[in-house]
Amino acid sequence: MSDPKRYWQPEAETASRDQITAWQSERLVSTVKRVYQNVAPYRDRMDAAGVRPEDIKSVDDIRKLPFTTKQDLRDFYPFGLFAVPMEQIARLHASSGTTGKQIVVGYTQNDLDIWGDIVARQLTAIGLSPRDKVHISYGFGLFTGGLGIFEGARRMGATIIPVSSGNTERQITILQDFEPACIACTPSYAMYIAETMEKMGVDAKKLPLRCGVFGAEPWTEEMRRQIEQKLDIKAYDIYGLTEIMGPGVAYECECQAGMHVNEDHFIIEVLDTETGLPVKDGEKGEIVFSCITKEAFPILRYRTKDIGAVTHEKCACGRTFVRMSKPMGRTDDMLIIRGVNVFPSQIETVLLKTGHSPNYQIEVDRVNNLDTIAVRVEMNEATFSDTVSEISQRERALAEAIKSLIGVAVKVILVSPGSIERSTGKAKRVIDHRKLH
Repeated sequence: MSDPKRYWQPEAETASRDQITAWQSERLVSTVKRVYQNVAPYRDRMDAAGVRPEDIKSVDDIRKLPFTTKQDLRDFYPFGLFAVPMEQIARLHASSGTTGKQIVVGYTQNDLDIWGDIVARQLTAIGLSPRDKVHISYGFGLFTGGLGIFEGARRMGATIIPVSSGNTERQITILQDFEPACIACTPSYAMYIAETMEKMGVDAKKLPLRCGVFGAEPWTEEMRRQIEQKLDIKAYDIYGLTEIMGPGVAYECECQAGMHVNEDHFIIEVLDTETGLPVKDGEKGEIVFSCITKEAFPILRYRTKDIGAVTHEKCACGRTFVRMSKPMGRTDDMLIIRGVNVFPSQIETVLLKTGHSPNYQIEVDRVNNLDTIAVRVEMNEATFSDTVSEISQRERALAEAIKSLIGVAVKVILVSPGSIERSTGKAKRVIDHRKLH
């Protein structure tokens, strides 16, 4: 694909590997010097590791730097890792804080401009232009989703419909009346919108909606196909973390063949979870990111706990940035059930491949020192009318299908349609009743 209209910043997006490496080396060296001078916790950590800024001469030296973890960000809450004075901070964002203190990040105006550019790269890559409208159903506020997509749509000149989350029937009315080309939200909320449309008798095929940008939670290829079928759109993944920037760290183009990492702003490493050493292209490992252009909050070697893989093969779209897979789970939401590693995404894959609802919850418990796992799955209207014996048979068949993939026996409980609580934000998929700490 050589159409320059499908690139936002073609000189960056199609740069040679040598040029990308040169940018990364120059920017890493500069960032390490600035962080060492301006951020005391980083200086202390580097001193303890025996690393000086002058030891970092190129991107090849990145492994000399110590890791940063989420606990580090909590320890220096709220502003202890900022690299510029507060008067230069244009905006603050924060993570949800569901597992402890919030992670607070800051942005200079230049940071916000870069954020807008990296999101605009995706919006352009999937065929949007200033003539289009973008309906944003991510939450607005301290969460980075809503305002992150907003920055990209504004940067590229699209018309923004900042609906935020919730009030689903009103969302559908706006989709009908305002005629956006693109919707941005979590994939589970996109499914809920589709479900509500069906109940309202709204035909998605009659909407001018062409595409959707979905992220903020894990989702499978099977869920992608369901969203595309139910909403009659192309569904694209977008990746980001509050700690690194927000949405736009990596994004899918029209090829839907992995997410392009914006390597002129971020360095990605994929490391063996046991040894901490790099893995080869295509091999799974923990994703680690370093920010090399951020002014306010330039985090280095951040352990995301996302499990993924990368490829350096050139994409058919012509972009040359390394591509990362969808996260294949997380080291911290990985469930260890009777010594077996289980990811919720594996169970979701089985559900969708066997024609079951994507509305489910996994409940883990420990009974008489033995881990148990139950999967509650909503039935659809047709199967809800089955007899008790037919439902029991379906439960057994699904339990066998899940066990054959994950290697652990599960109990499947089919429940009535609509009985699992919906979320307009990230879906809560796992309830762990075990006292593991």
